[in-house]
Amino acid sequence: MLHFTYSSIINAPVEVVWKFHERPDILQLLTPPWQPVQVLRREGGLDEGAITEFRLFLGPLPLTWLARHTDYEKCRLFTDVQISGPFESWVHRHEFTDENGKTKLTDNIAYSLPGGDGVEFVSGWLIQVQLEAMFRYRHFVTKRECEVKIIND
Repeated sequence: MLHFTYSSIINAPVEVVWKFHERPDILQLLTPPWQPVQVLRREGGLDEGAITEFRLFLGPLPLTWLARHTDYEKCRLFTDVQISGPFESWVHRHEFTDENGKTKLTDNIAYSLPGGDGVEFVSGWLIQVQLEAMFRYRHFVTKRECEVKIIND
């Protein structure tokens, strides 16, 4: 099992950052421009049992990914688990922590690749680099959108 964590401080209250993540277009907003993703289905918001199905493209190859939310504590956390997709397993926990009126946003991911330890040893570093770039972008967008909302309100 491989692990990835990315955290940042957003200069906005937890409620604002949480509300941003409840937007129906959140996946489109948080998808980096270099990573083509098409949302096929979204049922439920962040609640436990919510389903999201999307298609991503690795070069010319389309891959379908189906995820279900398994944990949910309003304004604190939600977890999505891959039901089917490109990974052997994928568990992504989104955590929102109050830090003196600001929000510490943390993405914790535990995943494994098809093919076991040998593949993970060779490909794990590449996945880590891609995750780092993707979550740097996601947190940048979250920070920009949530901090602008605070200024404009």
